Amino acid sequence: MRSAQTLDVTSVSLLLLLAALWGGTFFFAEIALTELPPLTITLLRVALAVPVLWLVLRAKALTLPTDPRLWGGYLVMGALNNAIPFSLIFWGQTQIEGGLASILNGTTAMFGAVAAGLLLTDEPLTLNKVLGALLGVLGVAIIMGPEALLALDPGSLAQLAILLATLSYALAGVWGKTALAGQPPLVNAFGMLLGSTAVMLPLVLWHDGWPEGRYSLPVWASLVSMSVLSTALAYILYFAILIRAGAANLMLVTLLIPPFAIVLGVMFLGESLAPQAWAGFAVIAFGFAVTDGRVFRMLKRKRAA
Repeated sequence: MRSAQTLDVTSVSLLLLLAALWGGTFFFAEIALTELPPLTITLLRVALAVPVLWLVLRAKALTLPTDPRLWGGYLVMGALNNAIPFSLIFWGQTQIEGGLASILNGTTAMFGAVAAGLLLTDEPLTLNKVLGALLGVLGVAIIMGPEALLALDPGSLAQLAILLATLSYALAGVWGKTALAGQPPLVNAFGMLLGSTAVMLPLVLWHDGWPEGRYSLPVWASLVSMSVLSTALAYILYFAILIRAGAANLMLVTLLIPPFAIVLGVMFLGESLAPQAWAGFAVIAFGFAVTDGRVFRMLKRKRAA
């Protein structure tokens, strides 16, 4: 029987497709931000994805839970994994390019491993995780540069906002494991999206007003693509890869997202990245390798052979 941790051709193909869908989020957001504020984009992204996942649940004959405490858990999960990070990243993209935002977002896996090590008893904080997180911080410092950290201009604040988004993602991973365990993954995804819609709707009505809907065709196309492809379909792929290849292999998507986001930005939006951004990404990638540990295990096996 094939190991759940094996990356076969199908798993790699699904992983690349998921990276393309999530990398496309930064591209779609750049277009949507030309006419919409960040909070409204966040609301529409999650709200438009809800009916799509609802149809998937019906097709799979999955039933929704009735426990009010579980729905409270979905509300928290929706805030930590969608409402807060999406809003912070979209605001960040009003100040910096999507490619750079995607690179900073690439620290999620490392910081998530550290958060799990600190807060979960079954995922101890190992030396690999600590070193990987330190390398991630170093990569971010290279990208931002010391002058950005001191000046705190809108561009550097935007980068800090995206780093806060990765912290929210990390806490969401811990919350999901402790509060939502035992539920079917797609039911959790649907509950989370419904929870994030409930969080965002009053906030958007208060801050931005009711979405008018009179947007250009490119903006509508970006919103629908972000919701249906980069959210609903992405979650379906996410859980399919999780079952097929395991959580460790699934984390590789974190490093595959930036190339897709950068290529789309360069091809269609005329974006470019400074050399220091590429250097920072290389350090973050190495930090991921340290956190994951598989590279060093492979080298050790080769030496032993």
